Amino acid sequence: MGDNRYPAFGVLLVDDEQPWLRSLSLTLEGPGGITNLLQCADSREVMTILEQQEIGLILLDLTMPHRSGEELLGQIVAEYPHIRVIILSGMNQLETAVSCMRAGAFDYFVKTVDEDRLVDGVRRAIKMIELESENHAIRRRFFYDQLDNPEVFAPIVTNSAAMRARFQYIEAVAPSTQPILITGESGVGKELVAQAIHTLSAKEGSLVSINVAGLDDNVFADTLFGHVRGAFTGAENIRKGMIEAAAGGTLFLDEIGDLSSASQVKLLRLLQNGEYYPLGSDQPKQMTARVVVATHADLDAKMAAGTFRRDLYYRLYSHHVHLPPLRERKDDLALLLDHFLTEAAVKLGKKKPTPPKELVVLLSTYSFPGNIRELEAMVYDAVSQHNQKILSMKSFLARIDTQVEPLPLDQTHSFSNPFSSVENLPTLQQAGKLLVEEAMNRSTGNQSIAARLLGISQPALSKRLK
Repeated sequence: MGDNRYPAFGVLLVDDEQPWLRSLSLTLEGPGGITNLLQCADSREVMTILEQQEIGLILLDLTMPHRSGEELLGQIVAEYPHIRVIILSGMNQLETAVSCMRAGAFDYFVKTVDEDRLVDGVRRAIKMIELESENHAIRRRFFYDQLDNPEVFAPIVTNSAAMRARFQYIEAVAPSTQPILITGESGVGKELVAQAIHTLSAKEGSLVSINVAGLDDNVFADTLFGHVRGAFTGAENIRKGMIEAAAGGTLFLDEIGDLSSASQVKLLRLLQNGEYYPLGSDQPKQMTARVVVATHADLDAKMAAGTFRRDLYYRLYSHHVHLPPLRERKDDLALLLDHFLTEAAVKLGKKKPTPPKELVVLLSTYSFPGNIRELEAMVYDAVSQHNQKILSMKSFLARIDTQVEPLPLDQTHSFSNPFSSVENLPTLQQAGKLLVEEAMNRSTGNQSIAARLLGISQPALSKRLK
């Protein structure tokens, strides 16, 4: 397991003045929350440190005895081009600043600059380094079709190439400190993905999950931030918020699309500043948890309607994982069916039943609005009623029939007409023949299932086929 220092790589502070090094460290650690710091007061030792430590960012003083900052900058850029260098100077010299930027410095600050501006500059550099590292990891994984930790994704039952691509992306971005947005319909497995992200991040803290749907603004704030004694009527004891419970770990906020407007503002400030105030307190606390959010809602539509903030959306969109619905993963149906049959048999204390061959075909003709969670419920229901060797399809058929109701004739216009762009219309007989062929194709030749798709009896279909 890793430690909780931020960022994952070292930030090296180089200055010959020890008091300034101590002051800079306190500034970065306190308001900045940047804790993975190393100090160097002798410029002659810098290159040795770079050989021995994993350094991603250097804050480099210009005027030092032995070796100047400009001399070191040239050598660092030549030998360690992946390391970002921020120059710190005691004087505001425009010409020197331009010279350093041309030589390869990432940024340039005067030591007397406002602390917040300096911390923002360092955080900006850290984010740039993290994004470059993630992009490199993503390219490497996709190029070699590489998955380093397949065991982490074992709870997500799939053989889908689309899902494997998402796993590769998750592996690349899991170590990041930026938020991750997981989208997808209800029942696709967003919670399992959040767990995989937490496991891959190798954080020492816990995964703390909150479903924020239906929470009013006061309850949301109290749940997240906690409160001090006397914060409001009835607050007789201190309450630690979920952010504190997730310290050094992962905070998972589910159904983020249902947050009230006031709560969205609070979450945005938390993500922007990295700090929060327990209710009734004027002492800020630093957030050390990684934030993962999920929603089944269409956030684009919510933004267009004005019910979801664009600035919050773009803050959450640093990394995005969209999980496809089960109807787009039908190759996984047989695998998932077998998995849930095994699981249900164990939990219900029964021998695992054998499913009829046509069951997977039947399931493949259904759109699964409830996705994997709905399939799981179907299987558990069937196994609970099972008392023979072959699993009955009766409960599956009943469930599908209640979910799929044929449209009344006066509503059939809601379907897009497949013949509207055809110049020469087929005859009724030809159209019927094409429909029957398609139904037989979708049912892999099973007349009973094809007849259900067409809304006719099996004898009527058999007659048409003859």
